[in-house]
Amino acid sequence: MTIRAVVWNEFIHEQNNDVVKEIYPDGIHAAIAGFLGAEDGIEASTATLQEAEHGLPQERLDETDVLLWWGHKAHGQVDEAIVDRVAERVHQGMGLIILHSGHFSKPFKRLMGTPCSLRWREAGERERLWAVNRSHPIVQGVGHSIELPNAEMYGEPFLVPEPMETVFISWFEGGEVFRSGLTYQRGAGKIFYFRPGHETYPIYHNPEIQRVLINAVRWAYNPVSAWKDVSAAPNVPVDKAPERIEQKGGSLHKPGEQGYR
Repeated sequence: MTIRAVVWNEFIHEQNNDVVKEIYPDGIHAAIAGFLGAEDGIEASTATLQEAEHGLPQERLDETDVLLWWGHKAHGQVDEAIVDRVAERVHQGMGLIILHSGHFSKPFKRLMGTPCSLRWREAGERERLWAVNRSHPIVQGVGHSIELPNAEMYGEPFLVPEPMETVFISWFEGGEVFRSGLTYQRGAGKIFYFRPGHETYPIYHNPEIQRVLINAVRWAYNPVSAWKDVSAAPNVPVDKAPERIEQKGGSLHKPGEQGYR
């Protein structure tokens, strides 16, 4: 079965910064969708902040298996209705891959429920990403570590919930370390946060970084039907209980009445 991936990008720095424009002339989203779509079994398309509904109308999200999210400068411009929509689809089973500075994106912060803050430094220093679990599906096809000659430093503490798995840990030339690859599950949806990707360095042109993202798309894919009523909180009538019971005491609600939200 084909995995339908959408790469979302705010698409601002590529239009306003000459360094970024030279590295990603068609945008980071196009670069990522290009190598994803070259893989058998993955169909990749793009969406940007500037499009109507940020390129993510409900109908399109309903047909998306894995959403990749890249944001940096314009987190605050993302409409809350789209954030609600993305979070709901993750709960229903859509995979979500958050890239680099997307740690401060509204969807990631919503799903983590924490500040998602960290330390950082933009000095083009060397980074070594160590694969913590060499048998994990996301690290297949890469070595025990990935060397990036130039990267933006992200350092601990990283204010996110304890992950299901730590897949990568980064060491930086300046001495800091960072949990650079983390997995989560929210409802039926898998989430992968992957740190590398600062836009002034050609990180998404690195074959090993590309392999990680290809693997992550396959890992995040949920082949079963969407859990459409994942957010429902039905009032189960007494006569519909699995075992026979009788009403005891008073009640705030009439039979079948919606609960408070």
